[in-house]
Amino acid sequence: MFLAKKQMSSKIPKYKQIISLIENAIISGELKAGDQLPSLNTLRNKFKISRDTIITAFNEMKARGVIYSVVGKGYYVKTTDIKVQIKILLLFDELNAFKEDLYNSFLGELEDDYQVDIFFHHFNFDFFAKIISESVGNYGYYVVMPANFSGVELVLEALPVNKTYILDQTQDTLSYYPSIYQNFENYIYDGLTALYDNISPYKKLILIYDANKQPQGIQDGFKLFCSTNKIKHEILGAITNKAIKKGEVYFTLEDKDLIKIIKKLKQTSYQLGKDIGIISFNDTLLKEILEGGITTISADFKFMGSQLAKMLKKNVLSQIENPKKVILRKSL
Repeated sequence: MFLAKKQMSSKIPKYKQIISLIENAIISGELKAGDQLPSLNTLRNKFKISRDTIITAFNEMKARGVIYSVVGKGYYVKTTDIKVQIKILLLFDELNAFKEDLYNSFLGELEDDYQVDIFFHHFNFDFFAKIISESVGNYGYYVVMPANFSGVELVLEALPVNKTYILDQTQDTLSYYPSIYQNFENYIYDGLTALYDNISPYKKLILIYDANKQPQGIQDGFKLFCSTNKIKHEILGAITNKAIKKGEVYFTLEDKDLIKIIKKLKQTSYQLGKDIGIISFNDTLLKEILEGGITTISADFKFMGSQLAKMLKKNVLSQIENPKKVILRKSL
């Protein structure tokens, strides 16, 4: 057995020696994937160290994905690839073009000794809670998009605050977590204000807004802009049954709604950018060329991804507001 002739040094922290002991056994082939590690009591009696010291070592190796635990049974070797130093959980709300930009930018800023596992909760709170529950102790860092879930802080209590980062939407109850967040109310108010001269010739501004998915701040910023500038406005939950009318500007948050409006437009004689206006939230390559260009109010997702990686690498624990940009194109 690999423990037989091993002794502890007084110069190196004991938990690090436990880690080295197990890693060396994996490298030599004495331990293989699926093998059970010696019990806490066996290691404690062998090296005359505390259970807490051993648990510290095991937790660090769990966070790197080298070992895993089974309740009531013990710890097991998960992989023989011990090059990974830090394992990161990414829990996104959904996959779309801008989240892909964020993800690629994040990966591009990390070194090879990081392993990233990505999951999507699709705005399902129970699934969100299940992923978090099953991930506790298995990662060095947790990056979470909490969407607009109520009670999310209770789910995240199981995670270490200084290793958990909030991304995109945040809430007052999560203010003590490090984060890169979007200030949606300011984004929308400032973005629409920058476009005021292009919006004002139209008769009505219409927001397509799904309260189950979208941040409250978007609606608040929209209402504030309209009331401040005395703009006639409307908020719709869906565009499906809406007949578009001359003089309307549509502000879409979802790409599917943008496409639906363009399809409706093509069934009329109205001209985009003259009779009908469109503003879309978050820019993509498609919006650069679609119908000659769609005007957007957009977060900088590439910055969000690269900045997140820099924060994790340096263990920065601050809250950073992600920048926005307004791009005026032919649709307005």
